[in-house]
This record gives sequence, C-alpha cells and structure tokens, in this order.
Amino acid sequence: MPTLRSSPDPAGRDTVDDPRGHAALLLLSAASGAADAFVFICVGQVFAGVMTGNLVLLGASAAGAGEEGVALRVVTALVSYGCGVAWGAVTGERVWRRLPVMLTIEVVLLAAGAVLWGLDLITSDADRLGLLALLGLAMGIQGRIRATPTNYFTGTLTSLVGRLAVGSWRRGDGWVAGRLAAVVAGAAVTALAVRDWPATGALAAAALAAAALLVEAAQRRR
Repeated sequence: MPTLRSSPDPAGRDTVDDPRGHAALLLLSAASGAADAFVFICVGQVFAGVMTGNLVLLGASAAGAGEEGVALRVVTALVSYGCGVAWGAVTGERVWRRLPVMLTIEVVLLAAGAVLWGLDLITSDADRLGLLALLGLAMGIQGRIRATPTNYFTGTLTSLVGRLAVGSWRRGDGWVAGRLAAVVAGAAVTALAVRDWPATGALAAAALAAAALLVEAAQRRR
C-alpha cells in the first residue's frame, strides 16, 4: 500500500519542466477559456471559473444594476466552484495518484454538460442553473489540479508584465504567455462554435480537458 502524505498543496507542482507538462497546462488554460465563454454566452452573463468577475457582477446586482436573475446565477457559480475546490482539496489529502483522478472527474463533468447541451436537454432557467453548477464544479476542481493557475490569470498577467517592464524575463515565461493566449483561443473557438454550430457550444471545453488528461497520462507513463 502506498503511503499517503497529507498536504494542502494542489495535485501538481508549480514547476513543470517537461514540455508535456507545459502542454497540459496550455490545454487546461484553453479549456478554462472555452468553459467561461460558453457559460457567459449561453447560460447567462456569468462565468464558470472567473470568480473575481462573478463577485463584481454580484456587487453590481446588489446595487440594482445588471440583468434580472444574474445574482442567482452568480451565487450558483460561486457555490459550485467552491464545492469543486473543496472536493479537490480533500482529494489531494486522501487519494493516491490524485492528479489523474481529479482531471478525470473534471472531464466527466464537462462532457456531461456538453452532452446535455448538445442533445437540447437544457430548456429552462432551472436547467441552465444546473448546467452552470456542473461547469462551475469542474472549474473548481481544475483550480486545485496544479499549483500553476489555469483558470484565473490576473496574477499571472500582472507578474508577467511586471517582469517585462523591469527587463527580468525568466526561463519559462514564454509558456506563461502561452497560457494567456490559450485562454483567448479557447474562448474564441467556443464563441465560433456557438455561432455556427450551437449544439457543440460546450464541446470544446470537454475536448480540451480530455486532451490534457491524455497528455498527463502519457507524461506519467514516460
């Protein structure tokens, strides 16, 4: 039996030296952008993973601004994301080989959301709240998969621009910039899918997370 060591850290390390590890982070970042774009466009002007934006929307709603019902959607996103983070933290404490387990659960959740949307089973506001909860849970889990952020990027952007401003570009900053670009690319792919093939709107996030799982599995076998 393997010995499990209790640790508050996410499932993966901050430093990922293998290019496959960086590729997995890029794919997860793109999946985050795809999930947030889908939720914002199709579910209702909130985010699945960007909790800072949701908190701003909640404050605006409390002041009487924003569209009707946004407060309930924001609270749903916040609670589901928090549950995902909590589950990821507990898994990180208790489960052996926790990274593939957590990533597999994320893929299952995102795929379930894609199937529900693709089969046109989301037909009411209550259904949309359920879909939002599903994707928010997935993004919360992703937030605990690695210590390197793949679904919140304000700090990443701030650190990168700050280093560029003082001329202290570091080894690996190209990958950091790549993660920022991946978020944009994931969101763009999803927006195009929603526009041209609406039933596939939630598919990109699931496919990108599944690709990250395959990359992680290949890296571990290696």
